Amino acid sequence: VTADEGILHASGRGVPPVTKDYCTIYNSNWISLPKSLDNATFVTLQNLTSTVLCSPAEAPSALMKDKAVVVLRGNCTFLEKARIAQNSGAKMLLIASKTRLSPLSDNKTDFENVTLPVALIRYNDIVDMQLTLGNEVNVTLYSPPLPEFDCSMVVIFVIAVFTVALGGYWSGAAELENLKAIASPGQRETRRKKEENVTFTTVTVILFVVICCVMLVLLYFFYKWLVYVIISVFCLASAMSLYNCLAALIGEIPFGQCRIACCNKNIEVRLIFLAVFCIAAAVVWAVFRNEDRWAWILQDILGIAFCLNFIKTLKMPNFKSCVILLGLLLLYDVFFVFITPFITKNGASIMVEVAAGPFGNSEKLPVVIRVPRLEYSASTLCDMPFSLLGFGDIIVPGLLVAYCRRFDVQTSSSSVYYISCTIAYAVGMVLTFVVLALMKMGQPALLYLVPCTLITSSLVAWKRKEMKKFWKGSSYQVGWMP
Repeated sequence: VTADEGILHASGRGVPPVTKDYCTIYNSNWISLPKSLDNATFVTLQNLTSTVLCSPAEAPSALMKDKAVVVLRGNCTFLEKARIAQNSGAKMLLIASKTRLSPLSDNKTDFENVTLPVALIRYNDIVDMQLTLGNEVNVTLYSPPLPEFDCSMVVIFVIAVFTVALGGYWSGAAELENLKAIASPGQRETRRKKEENVTFTTVTVILFVVICCVMLVLLYFFYKWLVYVIISVFCLASAMSLYNCLAALIGEIPFGQCRIACCNKNIEVRLIFLAVFCIAAAVVWAVFRNEDRWAWILQDILGIAFCLNFIKTLKMPNFKSCVILLGLLLLYDVFFVFITPFITKNGASIMVEVAAGPFGNSEKLPVVIRVPRLEYSASTLCDMPFSLLGFGDIIVPGLLVAYCRRFDVQTSSSSVYYISCTIAYAVGMVLTFVVLALMKMGQPALLYLVPCTLITSSLVAWKRKEMKKFWKGSSYQVGWMP
């Protein structure tokens, strides 16, 4: 059973002819289709959707000879329809389905004597074809190969590098404010009350990785229940993150600072409206999350805010913790992508199964940046395929970039660590896309991002003779942290 996607190219009889493409599903085990229109042969379409063609008596041979015949799906097999159409002299058989397009299944050996192309098409597309092109239509089938590179990868690259760079810069700006507060005893307590950062220790790093492993395994076995838990957590966390990101921007605006008293506190009115807006954005996404045409934009905005807030809030105390975290998550990524296919019953990796939704579950985990593929192909015509990048592939290297930025601030090193690590991340992303295009299969991005960022940061520290200080963290941070 296979579901190969093809294109039905239809052309009207006008001058110049109006053309339109439609999605079809065919079985490549039965017959191969041309890869381009240059090698395709056009035939006249004969609309017989008033019949299901389950017996030769349903349609006279005169209507089908040398035609592309379209009939309703019905209850008989594709093989029965194909044999009847071929014996009647048809050149192509299109089977119109009023339900969703599904794989064409029949024994390959039974189709050895069937030579005409057989494809499944949506019934609504046949109706649209008549309305758009008229009753006299010429059609042909072809199946262009998927492009090796899609422009959506460029969008993913820009989003990822922008988020990592901005998250690291924001973390450094917060560190600079901490330094100023330390230098001014009067501001120290006020700054501590505002500080919302969480610092990872070696123990919490290991515990975090263990929790990731356990959560992934639980999702694999209990996906249909836990997916809604993840969706709920994402809505809450992304709304809070979007609020924190926009509040930081609004805080730089010197006007519109009127306040109201509430619960013994003075609250800025604009922040109340901001909170309502962020909650509304998360709720709208939750309601329309399966609307592929535009919901991905909102998911990406919420996802970028989530990653930015995570990178800014979670602080790595030293390079040692960064190495442990990135190293363990690299092993985690590789194990669940490349090793688990040898363990699971169906031979699929746990990571890929969970990302795609096990057992064809329609609900997808909102833990990825999604950008629809932009290059024209049968896939983009039949569905809306997406290029994906997990939040972890942004957050995990982003924590190292943020540490580099804070170290630059603490040591007044002119952003050399931050810039070098950010460039290394960009190089790692390019390497990921190159391997993805060459191997034509999903890749654990951390396999390329972690070595690029860790090796680059280490080389910069070694070159500047600051490896010991970079490894253990600055004396300021060690002394200041309670």
